[in-house]
Amino acid sequence: MLDLRRRDFITLLGGAAAWPLAARAQQSEKVARVGLLGPRLDSPVTAPAYQIFLSELRKLGFTAGQNVILEHRRTDEGTPQAFIGANELVAAKATVLVAWGPEIALQVAAAARPAVPIVMMAFNYDPFERGYVKNLAQPGGNITGLFYRQLELAVKQLELLAEAFPERKQLGVLWHLQSADLHAAVERAAKSMGLSVQAVKSDAPYDFEMALRTLAEGGAQMLHVLSTPAFVPHRARIAELAIRHGLPTMFIWRAYVESGGLMSYGVDNGPMWRRAASYVAKILRGAHPADLPIEQTANFEFAVNLKTAKALGITLPTSILLRADEVIE
Repeated sequence: MLDLRRRDFITLLGGAAAWPLAARAQQSEKVARVGLLGPRLDSPVTAPAYQIFLSELRKLGFTAGQNVILEHRRTDEGTPQAFIGANELVAAKATVLVAWGPEIALQVAAAARPAVPIVMMAFNYDPFERGYVKNLAQPGGNITGLFYRQLELAVKQLELLAEAFPERKQLGVLWHLQSADLHAAVERAAKSMGLSVQAVKSDAPYDFEMALRTLAEGGAQMLHVLSTPAFVPHRARIAELAIRHGLPTMFIWRAYVESGGLMSYGVDNGPMWRRAASYVAKILRGAHPADLPIEQTANFEFAVNLKTAKALGITLPTSILLRADEVIE
């Protein structure tokens, strides 16, 4: 009888010792993986929005390092590296991929195999026109997410620039390979508005001094910068050169105005990343992308820098100042 009790006690101890191991194994099985595909996360455009993304995930029950692992692969270091990064994330068993920024992010995410659900944040391209998704209500396939409508916004930026300087008819455009669609949209709109366009394409290695000198010497009276993530690290330099050449300039992100640019009109990035987190949470809980309608941006911000206006020797119209969400003095 005594041996039986001793045997039972040893069995109980063994079970107790094994229980934490089993619990940990069960918990580890519940840890989801989210792959992030896009440009650098520490840029002044993305970093604050990414913190909102993480905070929203926590509110929705997914805490990084606890029940969800987030891994990032950059898409701004060359196309081959971007494809490698996407395949690495899929090989690491990512449950969902978040693809933000220029088209290369969604392109490599969609090409990775085996296919996994994708939450896109489409910046300067049209995912419908490019065939990634069918329509807003029924995206189809394994892609859903958010459409920034940057092509429309580029035209709106031009309209604001023309409204601020109605006497200036010579438009300079600085663009990048990743903003080719924006460039085409702005050229069409400028011609319909009676503006003459002089455009300079700038790709790495970037010589912004030569680009802006070329535009100024060609008679440009105002400048529209069609931004890509590649331009963001150089925002202060571009703003400085625009002032030097006397070019009132429109940008897409507020970070440019905070670094000395004159005006910006674009998406408020934070709410978009918050919505992206909700898509990720739904997919982690079993939703299929085809059943999640695509959302278009509805949060915009218009910023102006009066210090820069003073440096340029110009006065912005009252109508522009009244419409600004942020005025930097």
